[in-house]
Amino acid sequence: MGRSISWRRLVSRLLLYLVFISLAVIFLFPISWSVITSVKPPAEAAAIPPTGLPSRITWDNYLKLNEFGAGAGRYLFNSISVSVMTVVGTIILSTLAGYGFSRFSFPAKGVLFLMILATLMIPFQSILTPLFLILTRLKLQNTLPGLALVYITFQLPFGVFVMRNSFDTVPRELEEAALLDGCSSVSLLYRVMLPIVLPGIITAGIYAFLNAWNEFLAALIFMNQQSMFTFPILLNSVNTGLYGAVDWGALQAGVTISILPSILMFLMLQRYYIQGLTGGSVKA
Repeated sequence: MGRSISWRRLVSRLLLYLVFISLAVIFLFPISWSVITSVKPPAEAAAIPPTGLPSRITWDNYLKLNEFGAGAGRYLFNSISVSVMTVVGTIILSTLAGYGFSRFSFPAKGVLFLMILATLMIPFQSILTPLFLILTRLKLQNTLPGLALVYITFQLPFGVFVMRNSFDTVPRELEEAALLDGCSSVSLLYRVMLPIVLPGIITAGIYAFLNAWNEFLAALIFMNQQSMFTFPILLNSVNTGLYGAVDWGALQAGVTISILPSILMFLMLQRYYIQGLTGGSVKA
């Protein structure tokens, strides 16, 4: 009886590993293909049928990205600037809002929180025209801070939700003990609460960064000068090609550059990201 149970466990574990390995191969294949193609000579990158490993490694495809528009460096700078501003703004505002919803009582608190969550269901495309008019009135159209302001607006509902749940996990007794020791409300937030809700802050930051880094439509609409375009718009230009001819090597080089920050950030902060997403699921 015991031997049959151990065999069942062994077979089920092997099947589980087989499923995990299959999923890993499926998800990693497009990424590894882009990286390999990006270092192939141009003729091999565009060859039909596709070749396997490159005959020699070359960085020409990365250098060719500078031939499109204002150059890859300028677009990278714009994307990094907008993403950083979006992350900083989202973290500050969602932390303060989440702290307020978690720790303070005020009229229509539940209704206001539900209204914030309801904005998650509003399609981004449906309010592009009003946003365009508002940014134009504020003279922020075609500026990086203006684009970051648009991104912050759409990242805040999820950020507030995560931070409210994170603050809810902090025991009330800890807060009361800090107040009895003479801690003010401001120092209570910065010295006691923030270190505890750090996973939630990192989760909101990662979510805001990924959305701002990959966003295409708003950047295309709100920016009308090539020097202000972001990196996803460069990828679209490479995909369209110079004179109608698509440079597949340069395109895969751009794809490789665009996915590296997201992968590195997730690998470095995945522990906090998972904790932040599960924050509030179990009450302390």
